[in-house]
Amino acid sequence: MGRLVLLDRDGVINVDRPDSVKSPDELALIPGSAAAVARLNVAKIRVAVVTNQAVVGRGVISARQLDAIHERLAQMLAREGARLDALFVCTDPPGAPSPRRKPRPGMLIEALRRFSAEPVTTPMIGDALSDLEAAHAAGCPRVLVRTGKGVASQAAGIPATLLPVAVHADLAAAVDALLAEG
Repeated sequence: MGRLVLLDRDGVINVDRPDSVKSPDELALIPGSAAAVARLNVAKIRVAVVTNQAVVGRGVISARQLDAIHERLAQMLAREGARLDALFVCTDPPGAPSPRRKPRPGMLIEALRRFSAEPVTTPMIGDALSDLEAAHAAGCPRVLVRTGKGVASQAAGIPATLLPVAVHADLAAAVDALLAEG
């Protein structure tokens, strides 16, 4: 038992590409994101990524290529003393979603179960409305970062049913706020 933070990948940890990250070479970390993950690691807060990767389900890249991207992500994080405790991926295409694909809460519930974490104390940090919807459905506090799709998500208006939503400039600022709360 212990604390857990759930993170979306694209637009939160790494730069969100309009055409998706299709190879390890296309992966670029958002400045400060690796250091933010490292601060969670040091605070003994586990970090699980929950990410939709329809790029596999649509046949754009293979599952093996996605694994290579995630190996590269682990290496890039490790360079800054950061690590992920788990990575949950849903490769369903948008037109054929399973209960695991955000905005559904399946992946979040899997992560909560794996780490015996309480939803009410497990924030979900994302950049898209689907992240907030999945967090709400799983009973998790909702945090929106203004990187990736975040600015557009906030500008479009967050539905009242999803409030409260904490909004931060980026993952680094969101982690600083979480750590300040204790």
